[in-house]
Amino acid sequence: MNSPVTPPDKLCAACGRVITWRKKWERDWAQVKFCSERCRRKRVGTSEETAILELLATRAGGASICPSEVARQLSPDGWRELMEPVREAARRLVAKGELVITQGGRVVDPSTAKGPIRLARARR
Repeated sequence: MNSPVTPPDKLCAACGRVITWRKKWERDWAQVKFCSERCRRKRVGTSEETAILELLATRAGGASICPSEVARQLSPDGWRELMEPVREAARRLVAKGELVITQGGRVVDPSTAKGPIRLARARR
């Protein structure tokens, strides 16, 4: 008797978190793009991604930035509301191979990182 092969994980198109295959998605796994209803309803913008890349372009080679710097650049008065969208954009950029997320100078998994993070260009 053959054991079924579990499909590989995917990344949410909205927030960049890992989506792990579940039995309930067996027939529709190819169409699964979002990790939750919240992400499915959310409109994904690229302004945060652009702002991250533009801010990194102004820094020296291996320099990193804090997500709050990006949020403050986008909205000096309402930056706190932009923190999660900036982190989501950073996770999407990690998935594209353009960025790494670090904590304490070490690259971390963006799906599970908690607390303060830094954003840096991926080394090619």
